[in-house]
Amino acid sequence: MDGLNHFLGAIAEIGFSAQIIVVFWATLLGITVGMIPGLTATLGVALVTTLTFTMEQNTAILVLICVYIGAIYGGGRTAILLNIPGTPANAASALEGFPLARKGRAGEAMAVATTGSFLGSVVGMVGLALVAPWLAEFALDFTSFEFFWLAVFGIVLCGQLTAMDDALKGWIAGFFGLLVAMVGQESIHAYARFSYGIRDLEGGFGLLPVLVGAFGCTEVFIVMRQEATRAVAGKVTGVFHSALSSFGHARTWLRSGFIGTFMGVVPGVGEDMGAWVSYAAAKRASKRKEEYGQGSTEGLLAAETGNNAAVPGALIPVLTLAIPGSAPAAVLLAAMIIHGLRPGPLIMITQADFFYSVVAMVFWASCAMLILGLLLTRPLLLILKVRREWLMGIIFVLCTVGAFAIAGRIFDVWVMIGFGLIGFLMREAGFPVAPMILGVVLGPILDNNLRRSLALTQGDPIPFVTRPISAVIATLVFLIIIFSLPPVRRRVASLRTRFMGGER
Repeated sequence: MDGLNHFLGAIAEIGFSAQIIVVFWATLLGITVGMIPGLTATLGVALVTTLTFTMEQNTAILVLICVYIGAIYGGGRTAILLNIPGTPANAASALEGFPLARKGRAGEAMAVATTGSFLGSVVGMVGLALVAPWLAEFALDFTSFEFFWLAVFGIVLCGQLTAMDDALKGWIAGFFGLLVAMVGQESIHAYARFSYGIRDLEGGFGLLPVLVGAFGCTEVFIVMRQEATRAVAGKVTGVFHSALSSFGHARTWLRSGFIGTFMGVVPGVGEDMGAWVSYAAAKRASKRKEEYGQGSTEGLLAAETGNNAAVPGALIPVLTLAIPGSAPAAVLLAAMIIHGLRPGPLIMITQADFFYSVVAMVFWASCAMLILGLLLTRPLLLILKVRREWLMGIIFVLCTVGAFAIAGRIFDVWVMIGFGLIGFLMREAGFPVAPMILGVVLGPILDNNLRRSLALTQGDPIPFVTRPISAVIATLVFLIIIFSLPPVRRRVASLRTRFMGGER
């Protein structure tokens, strides 16, 4: 009951103050960022973070959450109208949205996407409000041994899911991120590692310059070698009728909302997996499978619900464990720390008001997304007529200014450019970037807790596998690795085929 009172109080505080104006302009900014191919949610949140340094804590986090939610939703517009996902989270939406647009049903497709995004965010918000307090209480039993394994688990699972065709590439990217996090002074004795006498390296690589480089600068390099995108065409009709009819598909959006929320909780997996898994589950359960790939409103609703439900889901580990559930959530975590907030297991004890404020922020951002998405369907299409090649110069300048503004160091600009090149080469070679970023974020957690644990046990590693919670997480890590090996996967597939054949 106290939690409900906190939540209602936080909703009233935002709704009956000037912050409601912030909600609408920040959400609109996020939608705009998401609609422009190449400007991902991660890049949008990272760039806007550099503009919030002078803002009050809650206002700054409100702006970033609104941009985050708006960007994930906005990417669906380009997926529907251009068959070019504005963010990776909207790739599944393009499979059904673009065929609908080609049939002259673009307005219907965008209405379904808007409603699905709103419903997904609401389901995820309920999950955030219910699961996070329980997880925070459970995490109070975690010690340095458990946090070490939790960091390893996040990297291994993220690597396996984001590089499904070759888990080894995902793991290489993740552990490369860990190596990047090791550069600079370690936290116990302040000994400079891998600095090679270079003074700037003693402070390590800043998280935001790495993020802006790996996502923003990389996108600039990729667009430079791509062909120009084509202009938008087509009429937009039937928006409000289609939006209302989407509420009737309760089984689809509830299932996708739960799946998306769960995928958001898994460290480093994020919104794109929430969309794909929700889409696959909807297709498997559908009575009209033949419509999928040809313009299924049910499939589009599932994908958009899943990716937006993953946003509040990704905030659950951020707030309770200080571990990001997605790449944009990693930037949000860094922003919280910059603004003096301390997410972690103690948040429900020391900062309960802030937690319920975050839940209220998600609620208002979802409402703003629904209102703006339905009312500004036609005006927002003008943004898509701007060639993204013209925008890349502006984006590169913003990336440079953002990297420099954090600490006022030219070194951070070179870090941004360097990781832009690394991200470009990784994507060209088929290596996912998300595990690398998660490795950079979780590196200090893994390093500090490993060394703290070994100090407590005087170098004895046995407690890492004998403590109950540690043993469970360690077992999960080894099972993920074993079942990702090609020979084991082939053996499991053959046994499954034999078993299914025997049943028939």
